[in-house]
Amino acid sequence: MTSWLPSLKTTPPEEGYELAVKLARIAVKKTQPDAEVREQLRPKYAEDADALIAISHVIAIHFATVAAANDHWK
Repeated sequence: MTSWLPSLKTTPPEEGYELAVKLARIAVKKTQPDAEVREQLRPKYAEDADALIAISHVIAIHFATVAAANDHWK
């Protein structure tokens, strides 16, 4: 089985941010595995400022983790 997350190591930091976004997306898929349900919910949160801010926060937390793993905070 191939791992979808072989490492947190990335270069440059932009790749780390993209990985953070992927981590957030995978979390949503694991939390709600039914693609049809996710599609039904998307229009509701796509126009909800609080939901969009919340996902930005989740991505920021993931990015902090990836950045720490890559020593980007020097």
